[in-house]
Amino acid sequence: MNEQFHDYLEKAYDFIAVYGMKVLIAIIVLIIGLWIIRRIVKTTDRVMVKRDVNVSLRGFMRSLVSILLKVLLLISIAEMVGLKTTSFIAVLGAAGLAVGLALQGTLANFAGGVMILLFKPFKVGDLIVSQGHLGTVKEIHIFVTTMLTPENKTVILPNAAVSSNDIVNYTTQGVIRVDMTFGISYASNIKDAKDTLMKIMVDHPNVLKDPAPFVGVSDLGESAVHLAVRPYAKPSDYWTVYFDVYEAGKLALDKAGVKIPFPQMDVHLNKLEK
Repeated sequence: MNEQFHDYLEKAYDFIAVYGMKVLIAIIVLIIGLWIIRRIVKTTDRVMVKRDVNVSLRGFMRSLVSILLKVLLLISIAEMVGLKTTSFIAVLGAAGLAVGLALQGTLANFAGGVMILLFKPFKVGDLIVSQGHLGTVKEIHIFVTTMLTPENKTVILPNAAVSSNDIVNYTTQGVIRVDMTFGISYASNIKDAKDTLMKIMVDHPNVLKDPAPFVGVSDLGESAVHLAVRPYAKPSDYWTVYFDVYEAGKLALDKAGVKIPFPQMDVHLNKLEK
């Protein structure tokens, strides 16, 4: 009995001699590693707060960073103790690949949402053109972006498509040019027409004084002289200026005696003598 006890005791000593120091170092590494992970997560959160990242994305990113770092820490500690982690890593990688393939579209939209929320090519309230749609951004979610068009239609765009294609943001500069064209007859006085349209823009409360509005001949059409009318406004006033200047411009031109012709064609008939 004593001999058997001594055998167990020797095996215990051997185990402690071989693994005791490794286990102690692993415990120390675990404590220090968890402390470092907490610091990294807090730093990541501070950076996201400083960049005004969406609250829901901040929580998700904190959890994701924390879980990934803890998994890497546990794998490192298992290697230090002497456990074989090759098979575990292979299984974990295969599972991750399978999940990634199954959720390929969803993950692409998530990645697109992260890019939009981090780099902010636009924000809520901006007037943008994306995927052929013009509208005001109402909400930016992790997977989709919601826009409201001038026709009061709600457009829901997947973030993968939004982030990987061209985006035109009319709000970034705080000023937008409203492009309009008026056609006047060749018999009308161009200077009178320009002065009339310029007065309409100068008197409009939503047309900016700087940059100054502009009126000029853009081209000579088949039946009309086309005037380019270019007032500047705040993005929120775009449609107000667009509709008001067109309406007031037409009424003012009529009052000034400047004719706006409709498309027409002159046909000349030559009579053939018998």
